[in-house]
Amino acid sequence: MKEKRFELQSGLRGETLVRKGLMRRIDEIPQIRIMPDLNVVKIGGHGTMDFGREVVFPLVEEIGALKNAGEKLLVVTGGGVRVRHIMDIGINLGMPTGVLAELAGKISEQNALMMSLLLSRYGGTQVKSGDLLELPTLTSLGLLPVTHGTPPYGLYEQPAEIGSIPPNRTDTGAVLMAEVMGAKNCILAKNVDGLFTADPFANPDADFIPEIAAKDLLAMDMEDMVLEKKAVELLIHTKHITEIRVVNGHVPGNITKAVRGDAVGTLIHR
Repeated sequence: MKEKRFELQSGLRGETLVRKGLMRRIDEIPQIRIMPDLNVVKIGGHGTMDFGREVVFPLVEEIGALKNAGEKLLVVTGGGVRVRHIMDIGINLGMPTGVLAELAGKISEQNALMMSLLLSRYGGTQVKSGDLLELPTLTSLGLLPVTHGTPPYGLYEQPAEIGSIPPNRTDTGAVLMAEVMGAKNCILAKNVDGLFTADPFANPDADFIPEIAAKDLLAMDMEDMVLEKKAVELLIHTKHITEIRVVNGHVPGNITKAVRGDAVGTLIHR
C-alpha cells in the first residue's frame, strides 16, 4: 500500500511553498516593522574608509551628533581596497564565488571593528551579523551599533551572472538589514554626489541623476554604477524599504540631511 503523506494542521497544509496563488494570498498579510525609526547608514570602504582620518573623522562626528540628537542608527561598513586586493588574488587562484564571499566578509568586519572604536565615545559597539535582533535593546540602552555589510551567505553565496565576484556585497547587505528591521532610511555614503549616467571620474560630462525608479535604473543597463545592482533589484520586492539614498560622505552634513529627509544625493525608489 502507498504510504500517506503526514501533514500537520496549518494554513500551509499540502502546499509546495512555490504555488503562485499561495504567494499572492500571503502577500496581503502585513509584516511587522521591528524598528520603524531606525536609520541604516552604510559607510563605504572604497568610497570613505580608505580615505582615512580626513574623511572618516568628520563622519564620526556627524554620526555621533545625530545619535546625541536622539536618532536611532545602525552603521554598516564596507570593505574597500583590501576586499579588492583579496578578491584579485582569489580570482587569480580560481577560488569559487562562495570562498570569495567568505574572504570579503572578514575584511568588511575589520572596518566595523575600527568604526565601532572610533564611535565608542558615542556608545559605539560592534554587532555580529547573527545578533541583529539585539538592535532594539542596544539602542534603548543608549548604544550605537556598528556591523559589517557583507551578507552572511558565505560559502552559500549565489553564483554571479558574469565572472565570480559575489553579487551580494555590502550595499546589498545594508538594504537587507534595513528591510528585516523595517527601518526608516537606508543611506549609502559614497565618494561621489550620487548616481551618474557614467563614472564621473572617468567621464566628467556624465549627467547627474537626482531621482530614478529602480526598474528604470535597471533598464538602463549601465556599464558601471555607484552601488551594487543586486541592491537595486531588491528594492523592487522589499516590503518596508521603498527607497535608497546615495550621498557623498565626503561632504559634512549630507548624512544628516538624508536622515532628515532633505533632498540630497540620488534617491532610488520603487
